[in-house]
Amino acid sequence: MSRPTYLAELTSPQVVALRESERTPVVLLPLGAVEPHGPHGPLATDQLISTGMCERAAVDLADDPEILVLLLPPIPYGVTRYAAGFAGAIGVSEDTLHAHLVDVCVSLIGQGLRWIVLVNNHFEPEQVATVRSAVATVEREHGLTIGHLDLVRRHNVQRLTEEFRSGSCHAGRYETSLMLAERPGLVDVERMRALPEVPVDMPAAMARGARDFTAMGMTDAYCGAPAEATAAEGAATFETLAAMLVETIRALVRE
Repeated sequence: MSRPTYLAELTSPQVVALRESERTPVVLLPLGAVEPHGPHGPLATDQLISTGMCERAAVDLADDPEILVLLLPPIPYGVTRYAAGFAGAIGVSEDTLHAHLVDVCVSLIGQGLRWIVLVNNHFEPEQVATVRSAVATVEREHGLTIGHLDLVRRHNVQRLTEEFRSGSCHAGRYETSLMLAERPGLVDVERMRALPEVPVDMPAAMARGARDFTAMGMTDAYCGAPAEATAAEGAATFETLAAMLVETIRALVRE
């Protein structure tokens, strides 16, 4: 299996060579958060899912004659308030994240790496809105299209699992399955298997005014059914996510 190309592992002359290549260099920026994912999942779950998607898409396009995929180091911190009452939550403000994203994109554009795709798996509403705003800012100020695989758009949601579609999926079967496929050693499987299902429609709860996990009934910082998670489901979901990302990359290059 081919290994993804990590931009930060290259030398400066190698980056110059990439810009002069016949293949279009597309840079992927994984986004996530550092926040609790139940008593069984790692704090970095969202970032690890984003990175796993990017790595799989890069491998899928490794032999493409027109596109060369490059992975940036992930941005680990996100807007994280709903989990703030639990140990391990480390968040940044909307302004900080917006400035960080814009600055990274502008830096890439300034050196000729203008094909950029943001990949986010932290779905707190303020995070989603900030990523969308940063994309719009870059596009407005520089007249370029930035790729963004926005997984909470309806047409994308419908391609994912039943639990994801239900909105009851923070550290539940959906995310835990992905972690079992990607980094099983980081999942406390014994504890996971003992967890009861906690059905919480997170978007609906947020719409009713709930502003933290505890107010939503997520007293252990999870909802959904983590005990039902499997590595096989996670691998299948990663295939879907990587396919969606490949579609996003190809659409960006065609712009």
